[in-house]
Amino acid sequence: MQSTDYQGIKFSKYHGAGNDFVMINAIKSSVFLTDEEVKAICDRRTGVGADGLIMVLPSERYAFRMKYYNCDGHESTFCGNGGRCIAAFAVEEGLAPQHLEYEAIDGVHKALLTKNSDNEYTVSITMRDIEGFDLNDERLIINTGSPHYVTRVENLKDFDVRKHGAEIRNDKNISKDGINVDFMEIIDNQYHIRTFERGVEDETLACGTGVTASAIAAALWYGGDNIDIRTTLATLNVRFKKAGNTIKDIVLSGPATHVFDGFYIFEK
Repeated sequence: MQSTDYQGIKFSKYHGAGNDFVMINAIKSSVFLTDEEVKAICDRRTGVGADGLIMVLPSERYAFRMKYYNCDGHESTFCGNGGRCIAAFAVEEGLAPQHLEYEAIDGVHKALLTKNSDNEYTVSITMRDIEGFDLNDERLIINTGSPHYVTRVENLKDFDVRKHGAEIRNDKNISKDGINVDFMEIIDNQYHIRTFERGVEDETLACGTGVTASAIAAALWYGGDNIDIRTTLATLNVRFKKAGNTIKDIVLSGPATHVFDGFYIFEK
């Protein structure tokens, strides 16, 4: 480990609808982790266990800067649920008020938090405007901060997300750099999704950019501009405005839960 403390590192564990993250406050003291160290922390058998790791870094203009790593150890594109959870973490750490702005790899995000209990907030964040997408009757390809492929399936409960998600994610004809894959089904007049995430290389219990992409897909296929999306554990909301091929004023809302705090000790 390359950091100011050679014994270990303090962290907090959060999840957004089951999409879980290790949070590290690097505002006052520099923290430098290698790809292998990030991967070790996120390991579910020998580490803390998480879909990703997020650092809160100093920002010259905003409350903080968000740096996100997938559990494979590599820095990645924007994470919607991570973006909601990091806002809650910053508030709990005393770094920001409950109405704040922060910067991430895809630009500036605004966040508004409502505290529901000692360990849970409802967090709404603004998402990047979208000025183009690729839509047909079979799928939507869109970048909501991370690239997504949304398609409709039947019998979502028993659908092999890992198998079919990996096939689409690794199809170079779809994306040379890989793509996240969202499978949608309408059940009892509600949109349900399951997501395969690149970098995790498996299904995650929720994906904020995937929920956003799926809500936009639902709007383009069926209509609407204020859409609830049901993930495995929770319902998230996405509202937005449509103007031709532009989707703007996008807001993603849902729960962000503080699970526990800890101190990770690195092997020497």
